[in-house]
Amino acid sequence: MKKYGLIIVLFVLAALFVTSDAAAQCSICTKTASQLGEKPAAALNTAILYLMGAPFLIIGFVGWRWWRSQKHEEQ
Repeated sequence: MKKYGLIIVLFVLAALFVTSDAAAQCSICTKTASQLGEKPAAALNTAILYLMGAPFLIIGFVGWRWWRSQKHEEQ
């Protein structure tokens, strides 16, 4: 079971490091970014992707803590 968990973790880490350009902007942000220029638009897109990661990290941490507490209760 630990082997499968390790494989999943490695796959997720690889997916985080091997990314393509993503357009993470809503229509309003896209219009605003197009008026700002190319460099500020890229910075805005990066900031949106950065802010999107925080909730996923929090949920992942809470899930890990729950899993760990359940694992200790079984033993």
